[in-house]
Amino acid sequence: MAYSEVLLVKPVDGLGGEGDQVKVRAGYARNYLLPRSIAVPLTHANRKQVEALKKRRAEREAKDLSTAQELARKLEKTSLAFAVKTGEGGRMFGAITVNDVHDKLVAAGLEIDKKRIHLHTPVKTLGKHEVKVKLHPDVSVELPFDVVSENPIEPAVTAEAKPAKAERK
Repeated sequence: MAYSEVLLVKPVDGLGGEGDQVKVRAGYARNYLLPRSIAVPLTHANRKQVEALKKRRAEREAKDLSTAQELARKLEKTSLAFAVKTGEGGRMFGAITVNDVHDKLVAAGLEIDKKRIHLHTPVKTLGKHEVKVKLHPDVSVELPFDVVSENPIEPAVTAEAKPAKAERK
């Protein structure tokens, strides 16, 4: 298989950040990275750009980290509560998903990308729960939230509580 060395101009998840020299398959470079201006071929002239790209990358990463830390402080002060419809026995209709958490955060005035919210499984029970919000590779926040019932919880009817039928004679 043929490989090409390219210089990344923009960060690529799983590959590297701007200013990195990476060795990738020739087809990936030719058909994806180069046409989208994500990378440039590694030549002697382009190697001189490396220092400028690394400096710009360091500035951007420092800015991203400070923004993430500021947002984390705001998130720690935020409390979320979800009022859901319940049936008999306190069983929920539906579930609380990442979309619901994202909508509540947007309503609270916090702009967070939905992909940064990590909820392993949809929440289907009442009570206190936590969701992990990963704002930066170095900054993540455990955000607690409550799930409460909109209507009063009615006890479930059991088989013993049913009235007995009158016997025929």
